[in-house]
Parts: sequence; structure tokens; C-alpha cells
Amino acid sequence: MISRLPALCVFVLLSAGWLQPADAASRIKDIADFEGVRENQLIGYGLVVGLAGTGDSLGSSPFTRQSLEAMLERLGVNVRGSNLGNENVAAVMVTANLPAFATQGTRIDVNVSALGDAESLQGGTLLVTPLMGATGEVYAVAQGQVAIGGFSAQGDAASVVRGVPTSGRISSGALVETEIEFALSGLSTLRLALRNPDFTTSRRVALAINNLLGKATAEPMDSGTVRIDLPRDFNGNIVDLVTDIEQLIVEPDMPAKVVIDEASGIIVMGNNVRVSTVAVAQGNLTVSIAETPIISQPEPFSDGVTVEVPRTVVQVDDETDNQLGLINESVSLQELVDGLNALGIGPRDLISILQAIKTAGALQAEIEVM
Repeated sequence: MISRLPALCVFVLLSAGWLQPADAASRIKDIADFEGVRENQLIGYGLVVGLAGTGDSLGSSPFTRQSLEAMLERLGVNVRGSNLGNENVAAVMVTANLPAFATQGTRIDVNVSALGDAESLQGGTLLVTPLMGATGEVYAVAQGQVAIGGFSAQGDAASVVRGVPTSGRISSGALVETEIEFALSGLSTLRLALRNPDFTTSRRVALAINNLLGKATAEPMDSGTVRIDLPRDFNGNIVDLVTDIEQLIVEPDMPAKVVIDEASGIIVMGNNVRVSTVAVAQGNLTVSIAETPIISQPEPFSDGVTVEVPRTVVQVDDETDNQLGLINESVSLQELVDGLNALGIGPRDLISILQAIKTAGALQAEIEVM
């Protein structure tokens, strides 16, 4: 166990030596993706109507006004030159992810986000909105009641906002109109893309697949790609093969890395982090000055005046109890953390110490600052 872990500092111990190898192993489907089997991002521009005065101000949102006029004209209503002053309409951006192998008529979820100065989309209904891919082709059409996770309320002198009332979601709010052609059954070669590229992991994945098929059909191409050439005599269902490959257990290899988020004081260190013999000392001089003036009032019926009497309290903390700590060569992650915590080091100082150890050449790991 790690003792005296700083409250603001989080250590995530990955694939630690305290775990058995089986605990660190993962299925291939959890560490890699099959090339071509992926989602596609869709985007569209639309209008949300039915808002209770919380929509865009048509005077300051010209795109909302133009869209409203164009929509009404398509419906046979001419409002050009009219004074449209209501705030019951909001221009929105609609986004969605088109799943792999989605067929025509499949329903998908969509996200709706206000584009103008609308205050809330609560109670609104999204009108028919085409959703396009990167090529500009329409793949789905969205429409429906917007559900938001926040709210806003205000009076004459106060207001309250919870969550984000200007964005919402429509569950199953879009219908797929165009399918993306991808013939998985016609492939003679499959490619696996590792989510965390690593040469050792890539080789282990290839070996596991070859053991499954009994032939040298899988080959690691680089740190992030494994190519699988289907045997010429293979006549089975490729989906069955993909399923068997996904369930194979592989132990991913992890480089020695320390990830630091200085904004939140979070430190993440892998189990392979090692430190050469180094001495660490931490000490700061802290001077605190507090002003607490008091008021001195004269006696009743006297000619005195009320005056403010200053009072200053000065405290000095030189942290004389801190000591020089020695970290032995090739210590484990647990020993490193225990040694630094034993010095009573806070998260901010711990970040500086790790960077200083790296600068001294004693930290055998890569430091990544977020």
C-alpha cells in the first residue's frame, strides 16, 4: 500500500508488479481496431423551434433570421421585409456518428448545440436537418424533441444556471438515408491498428494470431499495424474469424513514462519507471503576514475620536523538519512513491522534483507534461 498519498495528487499505477501477468493481459478487441470498421462523423445545420422566448435574437443573429425566412418561403409563406421579432427559434449545429455497417433506416443519436445567442433549448423541437459527411453527401436526416441536461431560471435581480441548457440530445433522432459500402467478406487481407502503438505489443499480437490459425499469416508491419493475410484455403465466415481474433489474450507492453498535468496536480506513472541512485531534498521558506486591525473608541462623553489601530501577525515556516532523502538505484514504483511521500512532499513540489530528477539523468523514463 502507498502511505501518505497527497490529497491533490493521483498516482495511477499501471500494469504494476503487484499484479499477476494475467491481470495485465487484455483481449485484442480492447487494444486494437480492424481497419475500415469505424464510425463516420456527420454534421448539419438546422433550426430548433417552440422555445419559450429563450431562442436567438433575430436582430443580432442574422443567420437565424435568414434561415427562418428561407424555410418559411419553401413552405409557401413570404415573410421578406417583415418585422420578425420573436425569440422562439434558435439556429443549431447538429452532430452525430454514423456507425460502421449502418443500414438504410437505422436510427442514430444526435447532439444539438446552439449557434447563436439562445439562452436555452428546453422544450424545443429540431426541424428536419440533413446530416452530411466530410464529402458533402447527405447520409442521415435528423428531427425530433430536444432533451437537455441543464436548465436556467432568472428573475429581476437574480438568475441560476445548472448544466449547459444550450446543448441537448435527441435519442434515435436521425434516420440513415445512405449506406457506406464496405465489403468485409470480400477482403483477403485484414489490418489491425493498435490504439497504443508499441513494437513489442505488435509482435505479441501477431504471434497470438499465428498460434490461433496454425500458420504464419499475421505479420507486424510497424509499431501500430499488424497485417493478417487470409490463408488461400480459407473458406469460412470472416466474421467468425474476426470474432476469434478479438477474443485472443495479449499482454500489452508499456513504456516507462511519467505523465504530469500541472493544472490539476495529477501525476500518472507506469510500473516500468526506474530511478538511479539520487538524493532528494525539499524545503521552502514560507512567510505569512496577516493584517487584523482593531477599532479603538473613546470613552463616552469625552472629546476623543475613534481610530483604527493596526495589528500585524507575521509567521515564518522554514520547514526545518524536512530531511534529505536517498533513493536507491533501480527502485520500483512503489518504493519511489513511498520515498517521496515520506518527505511530506505536496503535489506541486513532487512535479518539480520529478522533473529535476529527469534533468539529472536519474529518471529512466519519459516525462510528458499535459
